[in-house]
Amino acid sequence: MKYGRLILEKKEYVYLKRILNISGYAEDHETQRCLMKLSEELQTAHIVDEEEMPSDVIRFNSNATVAFESGVEKKIQIVIPMDKDFKNNKISILTPLGSALFGYSKGDTVLWDFPSGKQNIKIIEVEQEATLKDIDMAI
Repeated sequence: MKYGRLILEKKEYVYLKRILNISGYAEDHETQRCLMKLSEELQTAHIVDEEEMPSDVIRFNSNATVAFESGVEKKIQIVIPMDKDFKNNKISILTPLGSALFGYSKGDTVLWDFPSGKQNIKIIEVEQEATLKDIDMAI
């Protein structure tokens, strides 16, 4: 891990904690397990102000190119739950893939326990779009 632990911007951290608390972690047991792991990782995350946030860390609305163990590369965007759109590769933070990547940076390889089993995902590229401060944070 490039920075040693997850890095989250302060407002995004607060927002994420709120949606994890009210989501009940999800109905699906496997997704629930992934979100509980994210919640545990948040306990040791490095929380920073917007100005200190590295540009290569996956956060809300980041576009990330990831490579799976199978060799498949995919470009996705991690979004708040209400903005999810699977057809346009907009993945909710409340999905196993969204929760696996959030707070990691370009160059990191994430080992995550997905419903289909453990998988390594390599983060190839991270590009930033609008941050949470630029969007409505209402749940």
